[in-house]
Formats: sequence, C-alpha cells, structure tokens
Amino acid sequence: MPEWLLVDGSSIIFRAFYGVPQTNRGPDGTLINAVRGFLDTLARRIDERKPRHVAVTTDEDWRPDWRVELIPSYKAHRTSEPVPHALEPQIPVIMDCLEAVGVDVVGLDDYEAEDIIASLVTKVETPIEILSGDRDLFSQIRGSEIVVLYPEKTGLTVVDEDEVVRRYSIPGRAYSDFAILRGDPSDGLPGLAGVGDKKAADLVRRYGSIKGMLDAGIFRSADAEYLEKAGRVVPPVSNLKIKVPRGRRDRHPEHPRKVEELGARYGVGGSLKRLSGALSEMPT
Repeated sequence: MPEWLLVDGSSIIFRAFYGVPQTNRGPDGTLINAVRGFLDTLARRIDERKPRHVAVTTDEDWRPDWRVELIPSYKAHRTSEPVPHALEPQIPVIMDCLEAVGVDVVGLDDYEAEDIIASLVTKVETPIEILSGDRDLFSQIRGSEIVVLYPEKTGLTVVDEDEVVRRYSIPGRAYSDFAILRGDPSDGLPGLAGVGDKKAADLVRRYGSIKGMLDAGIFRSADAEYLEKAGRVVPPVSNLKIKVPRGRRDRHPEHPRKVEELGARYGVGGSLKRLSGALSEMPT
C-alpha cells in the first residue's frame, strides 16, 4: 500500500466532467456531473489503493506566462476555452466538498498541478502513487516506488518503470526528453522534424538526455534552441517551496455539518458519504 496518493485534481476533474453524463443535476437543476464523478472516483481509488495519506493538487495557472514566453505554442489550443462553461461553476463546489470532508488541496500561483506533484514527490515518503491522466507525470516514475495510476479505456493502469520501458523503450525519468524530441500535440510541442517515437527513444538511449545531446552538438542551431527552451518548459518543476500537507485527519468528515449542507444542496450526499468512509478506512 502506498504512503501517499497524490491526485492530479485538474486532470481527474476534467475526466469526470467528460465521463459522467450531464443529466446529473442537483435538486435545483444545477449541473453536478463533475462534482459527483470526481468525488466518486477519489473515493473508489482511496478504497482500492489504501494510501496512508492523500492530497489533491490543482492548476493555479494552467498555462503559465513563463512557459508561454519560452514556447509560445505551449497549450495554445486550449486558449479558446480553457475551462468549459458548464464545468467552471462546479470546480468551487468540488473544493468546498474536499475541505468539508478533510482532504488537503495544494496549489501555487503560476504553476500547474504537475509541478506541485513533482515537488511533493521530493518531500514525502515513498511508496507514492500519482493519480493522473497526464503522461507528463511519467517523468516522476522511479521503479515501483513511484508509479502513476493512469486511466485508460480498458481501466486503470499502474504504470511503473517496467511499463514505461515496455511502451517507450526508455526509463521513466527520460519521458520529458522523449516528449520534447518527438513532440506532443496535446501540449503544443512541435518536436523535431523527422523524429518520431523510435528515433526519440534511440537518441535518449544513446545520449542519456537532451543535455547530453546538446553537449554533443548533434543538432543544427534552430533545433538546439528549441530543445534548450523546451527543456525548461516541459519537465515538471520539482523544487517549489511548498509545505507538505497533513494528508489525513483524525476524523472524516472533518466538518460534518458542512458535509450535510453540501450534500443536500447539490444532491451529492451519497458521494460525500462514500468519500468520508474511504478516508476513514485509510491505514495508519
């Protein structure tokens, strides 16, 4: 069982919004599909994985200026509607529910959830499980001590070092370099012309890292400039000055009256009860 379950809140909230039918509404007709889907997913994963501690991380800035200044195309396709209109009012409700139940939420201005997770990984005790649909966090995988619980159509896949090697023929710590080289449309990364999965993996295995490639001088100047900038944009930041959260409470729900009020107002009493129950059963 893991010591910590670190949840990429933004990733899982979006998956809940798109995965749960929009027929899910509260007593007054308010759309709550993402609220119910997120709370139920979190309860299920805590119940299955039995962590000793849990924390949810957030995107306080989903497209930080400092990243865009280096790579203007970074997540540019999301600028038209960064958060769907129907999801936007549900996010504060989710945060209220987590606070009432007693789940720590961690975020930091100018940074994304993946940066928070990467920084917490350096501060908390292993084993660690990261719940996220963002493959950028594969870069945090270390053996079987730090793994990613990755949602796929076939279910939840536990991606450890062996699985990264099986999929990409590289170690987990090299995933960011691999993505930079081949490109990643979901993040607006153009990659290098003529470099696909196989060549990117070959380069990583031969030179160890993009730094090793740049030191060897194997790229023309324009490509080298892109790689240097992308190397500062893509890897999750792992040295943020953030405080390690408690990760658990003496009792769950922490604020029973507020849980009751939220459950009645939004029609998610069952979801809140399941989450409180899962948290209460976490091993000590």
